[in-house]
Amino acid sequence: MPEKVMPGPVQDAACIREAVCVHTKKIIDSCRDKDCVEDLRVYPTQSSQCAIDRAICVKAGKAELIYVSTDVEPISFNRGFYTVDVRYFYRITADAFVGAARPVEVCGLAVFDKRVILFGSEGSSKTFSSETVLDGLDIQNLPKVNQPTAVVEAVDPLVLGLKLVDPCECRPCDCELTDVPPCICACFGSDLCFGGEGKRLYVSLGQFSLIRLERDTQLLIPVYDYCMPEKECTCDSGHCEDDPCEIFRHVKFPVDEFFPPDVPGQGGCGCCG
Repeated sequence: MPEKVMPGPVQDAACIREAVCVHTKKIIDSCRDKDCVEDLRVYPTQSSQCAIDRAICVKAGKAELIYVSTDVEPISFNRGFYTVDVRYFYRITADAFVGAARPVEVCGLAVFDKRVILFGSEGSSKTFSSETVLDGLDIQNLPKVNQPTAVVEAVDPLVLGLKLVDPCECRPCDCELTDVPPCICACFGSDLCFGGEGKRLYVSLGQFSLIRLERDTQLLIPVYDYCMPEKECTCDSGHCEDDPCEIFRHVKFPVDEFFPPDVPGQGGCGCCG
């Protein structure tokens, strides 16, 4: 009799118990991107704008990806294909040097937009669910046309550069950012400055991301057994009744702490090799 199959690579000797039909998301199309985004305008908080106006120079800090919004629209002239409009929202932090005093940390919002075209297949059916609550807060479960769902996986970007620009040198393509969701503005703790007065910050970022289109589908898959956890749950710190001395007996003696290595980069006792 073959051994019990555990999650992970399947051996040839494993016995399939049954075939089941599951409802899941199937990836129809996907792409990866490595974007070098130059001179994104940073919209600072009000207190940060005061420090930026008095700053002699700025030093780049870090960039945090707060949120990514997506919008999927079918392409009328190419059936089965969709445009995916992606908007990245970043929190940019930097150090502003004002005279000889210690640098002041400033932060602000940066926004990056991009568009990709992916194949999402076709579907004309409408989706209904018993989880739908017509007068509820979640409108995502309302009946809708069966179109693919966009998923974006991204990491915090790399800060490639930061510029401090006088008002007279501002880019003519700059425009006031108005359609920022309130939940994004709330991440900064104070109002953001979207106007054109004062000095401005421009940041260059390196962004890695994966974008895919998924569809609800039913797949027939093999089943080996029920997935029952093998590991026992550990007790809470306040309810653990194990003898502390018994636990300590299983802790290995820290030899390396008492015998520094004779050769750089080599641990352990020299006499033991």
